[in-house]
Amino acid sequence: MRFLHTADWHIGKTLNDFSLLNDQLATFKQIEQIAKAEHVDAMVIAGDLYDRSIPNEAAVKLLNQMLQKLNLVDRLPILAISGNHDSAARLSTGTDWFAYQSFFLNTNLARAFTPITIKDTQFFLLPFFGIQEVRNYFNDDKIKNVNDAMQRITAEMVKSFAPDKHHVLVAHFFAAGSKRTADSETLIEVGGLSAVTTDVLSPFDYVALGHLHNKNALNEEKIKYSGSPMKFSVSEANQEKGVWLVDTAPFCVKWIPLTPVHDIHLLKASFDELITTADRKPRDDFYDIELTNHDRIPDVLNKLREYYPKIVSLHRTHQAQKVQLNLSKKRAQESPLDLLADFYSQTMGNEMTSQQRKWAEDALTTVMKEEN
Repeated sequence: MRFLHTADWHIGKTLNDFSLLNDQLATFKQIEQIAKAEHVDAMVIAGDLYDRSIPNEAAVKLLNQMLQKLNLVDRLPILAISGNHDSAARLSTGTDWFAYQSFFLNTNLARAFTPITIKDTQFFLLPFFGIQEVRNYFNDDKIKNVNDAMQRITAEMVKSFAPDKHHVLVAHFFAAGSKRTADSETLIEVGGLSAVTTDVLSPFDYVALGHLHNKNALNEEKIKYSGSPMKFSVSEANQEKGVWLVDTAPFCVKWIPLTPVHDIHLLKASFDELITTADRKPRDDFYDIELTNHDRIPDVLNKLREYYPKIVSLHRTHQAQKVQLNLSKKRAQESPLDLLADFYSQTMGNEMTSQQRKWAEDALTTVMKEEN
């Protein structure tokens, strides 16, 4: 069979208070078109359907619209799990009757051991879990860490393996050897402990993972993160987003990129350079700007937003540095102008210009006359 592996939709996510709902809908339509064009037999969503445990009404409405389109209109089976951003209890509402339409949504550890069979493949849907939840299920306090937990979980799943079927695990956790590359990835391990070693996952023919937003976070032939379908933070600006297309027989995995609706750009330039080149850049995209000016520019953010409305971050190359005070007697004997010049050098990282020094000297002279 052929299925599409995606994850980490984070419906309801905002980027520095900019709503992403319209972009998320447009990205979903790309995913839907890929599923249709590639004639997939099922859609796998490996957790974090929502961005928060209590999503707002607009996010709920949008996710429902997406799932209904795939499942009820396009007649695609959906295999989905809850992630660490989702509320398992809230997301699970309706799961018992969803299954009658081939929408298999699992938010419960106990149900992970009953496979869903589609064509030649058994899918095991393992939602985000906690260590104590696993201890309680197996009634075993000897389960001390995530690998103990996954060993027990995998061993239990293997008991249900049909010898004439392929076996796919859908899960949401941090796998050993993976690299976090995005600050939007919530730093929560399974149960708050370590990571899952990939050798524990070897019984499966494919492992469809969610949680990390970069497909390159883990480089394993049959254990993949799909990554998020969109860039959700500045740290993801240089990542390529997409979905995995997986064939079970013969086994083949193909990466299909998605086109950003509104991309995130990293700009480093002076204020004047940013203004003069603004007309060459997409106005409605998102921007992280590093300002190279030494001098202070009043109301600079609002001035830049006249040209780049969606600035998500603004910072300076030449930030004022914390000064280490030197209160020696020698320092106390230095002239006010020399002390000011030294202070400027330490905070700004460069020497005062002759014009700046003259301004400072004139100002000090005026102050001293007023005091006298």
